[in-house]
Amino acid sequence: MTELFDAVLFDRDGTLVVDVPYNGDPSLVEPMPGAREAVDRLRAAGLRLGVITNQSGLARGRFTADQLAAVNRRVDEIFGGFDTWQICPHDDTAGCDCRKPAPGLVIAAAEALDTTPARCVVVGDIGRDMGAALAAGAAGVLVPTPVTLPPEIAAAPAVASTLTGAADLILRREALVTPAPRPAPAGTTSAPAATTPTRGAVTPTPGAATPRPGGAGSALTGIVPVPRGVAAGTVLVVRADSAGDVLVTGPAIRAVAHGARRVVMLCGPRGRGAAELLPGVDEIVEWRLPWIDAEPGAVDAEEMAALTERLREVGADEAVVFTSFHQSALPLALLLRIAGVGRITAISDDYPGSLLDVRHRVPAGIPEAERARSVAAAAGFGLPPGDDGSLRVTGVRHEGGGEYVVVHPGASCEARSCPPETMRRIVAALAAGGHRVLVTGGDGERALAAYVNGGVGVEVGRTSLTEMAEILARASCLVVGNTGPAHLAAAVGTPVVSLYAPTVPYGQWGPYRVPNVRLGDAGAPCRDSRATVCPIAGHPCLSDIEPERVVAAVRLLAAGAHERTEVAA
Repeated sequence: MTELFDAVLFDRDGTLVVDVPYNGDPSLVEPMPGAREAVDRLRAAGLRLGVITNQSGLARGRFTADQLAAVNRRVDEIFGGFDTWQICPHDDTAGCDCRKPAPGLVIAAAEALDTTPARCVVVGDIGRDMGAALAAGAAGVLVPTPVTLPPEIAAAPAVASTLTGAADLILRREALVTPAPRPAPAGTTSAPAATTPTRGAVTPTPGAATPRPGGAGSALTGIVPVPRGVAAGTVLVVRADSAGDVLVTGPAIRAVAHGARRVVMLCGPRGRGAAELLPGVDEIVEWRLPWIDAEPGAVDAEEMAALTERLREVGADEAVVFTSFHQSALPLALLLRIAGVGRITAISDDYPGSLLDVRHRVPAGIPEAERARSVAAAAGFGLPPGDDGSLRVTGVRHEGGGEYVVVHPGASCEARSCPPETMRRIVAALAAGGHRVLVTGGDGERALAAYVNGGVGVEVGRTSLTEMAEILARASCLVVGNTGPAHLAAAVGTPVVSLYAPTVPYGQWGPYRVPNVRLGDAGAPCRDSRATVCPIAGHPCLSDIEPERVVAAVRLLAAGAHERTEVAA
């Protein structure tokens, strides 16, 4: 069974076979270099395979339905057959929900293959293919050809130079989240089989820790408990970042919870609200770590001694430390060692000496949720059957449709914020298009929200993270930059129009496994700079977004929601 994907969906022309415009002749079908070998490898790995293809030549009268079928049969012969074919016969004037970049073909293919778009990866050669993947909530890998435009390459969530490289990337991502064998408990020769033990209520240790709603003994309505195994006792999981960082670590923490009797989470004050929403966490310890926090204080010897003692009181049998790519787990690993934690797993490019038992490494560009899952997998923890690996919070879920569009103009740093004037025009355009618009703002953003609202939307006052999750769950979509609410929307399943500054890679930090549309100049000079303040005058990567494109993106996501409802029915 695969851990990450169930299916790979290929574009036909320019991806699987050489693009012959409006081809109706099977004798002209020629596979792209390495295509048959790539398809065979993916099939051998247990992945289901499909084709999703725009064929407007049928609508234009350039070939007949019989000729199209004959060409597709030849493609099947060359590649050993595909498990589903999904074809859009329309041209751009039809306004259909299936012509890429609309998500209809991806949604239909996932249904035909008995999976969901979130468990699919789309491989194609142009921006339409990647747009359809994102709008459906699927992963995407672009394999450029001479017809691929540079902006399409810049905006793609992942890029491989060949189909062989695309297959390598897909299988590597699968391997990263496949759990390693767990170490055998003392006195045994192998780890015990997983069971579901009866678990009593957790008594909090005095101090910073509190028991979690939805953890052991919880009766909180709407929460589905994470199934538990017995491979480990108490496991300390660590993510000391902001709310968004904590949310994207959620699938990894659920994996740990599946294999542990008790999960204690160490988080910072900025991530505490998100930690309280995560399934699988039984107890929370809040502590500001000066080597992680964005506004660190001085390192204080007495405070570090107190933290070490608090970690000792947790009584963890092991720890799994999650960090971002620019952070180090080693300072905390030293304190965990002093506190007596017996097994520690973390990513470290630096030599860890005896501080880590499992030293893990991850290639660049992997989606952050998968990066975290790979750390849990290195420690031997995998998600329970039926868990699709999406972001999730307890008790709140988008059920389709939506009463309004939410616009969140703020961001955690200036470089990721769409200029207020642009956001104000976006709100006005959405309202003029007949949408009810709610404008939200975090702490210190009331004046910003009022300005952006412009008197045409509904300004929402200060909300807790739980309240924000409930607002997002009832929305048709969220319009937002690269900031925490984007990940919260993903965690409740609400589609996202992402006004994304390219300072960090979209494929790594964009909304994960939820329908989304990316807007903004992906090739702007600030690309991959990790800048927190915009280095380019006028913020051109976001200020040039036309409000009409946001309205169109909202419409595209609404079409996908309708398509998913039709498929479910």
